[in-house]
Amino acid sequence: MVTEIERPIDVMLADSNPLVLSAMSEIFERDPRFSLVATSGTAEGFLGMVMRIPVDVGVIDWNLPVLGGARLIEVLREQETAPRLVVYGDDAKDLPRLAMSAGAAGFAARSGEVDALMDTCAEVAAGKMVFPFIDVRELQADPMQTLSRKERVMLEALSKGLTNRELSRELGISTNTVKFHLSNLYEKLSVKNRAQAIAFFYSSKIPGKEE
Repeated sequence: MVTEIERPIDVMLADSNPLVLSAMSEIFERDPRFSLVATSGTAEGFLGMVMRIPVDVGVIDWNLPVLGGARLIEVLREQETAPRLVVYGDDAKDLPRLAMSAGAAGFAARSGEVDALMDTCAEVAAGKMVFPFIDVRELQADPMQTLSRKERVMLEALSKGLTNRELSRELGISTNTVKFHLSNLYEKLSVKNRAQAIAFFYSSKIPGKEE
């Protein structure tokens, strides 16, 4: 009987700090569970590579230039071949919660042990969600946490009383796209119209709302 050998987990790394990127590269190359495919110091570089070479897991810095981690995750959420993403960052300022809200599959703290990062990546590759600092049940109970970054921006703009045409100009998207996002927004908040959405906005404290 021939024993099937599990293939290594293909990983791509992106970090704005070259020293951190170099150290992570060495760690992943030494671990037989992983196969390091490529590295990048920018969100754009990571995006370009991962679109050409699909991998299982991507480990990204939240503060990647120029797009940033949140925007990078948002873009990749629309891609069928996108990797499952692990944010490697500081565990302060509610970052784990923001990473999960953006669509990341896991979070590992820079202040933690290296083994924690590796184990997080392995679990994420196996289909798990790994957020050690978050009560996931509490997060899932808050409709605001189901909104994408773009939907949050739209809800805030909507609260100013803007029409669809004004939202289109404000956000730089077509009116049809505005209607699409509003429809998703209403469904996620369980409201029927813009008046109810605005009322929900003012009655809710939005965690992680950007200034």
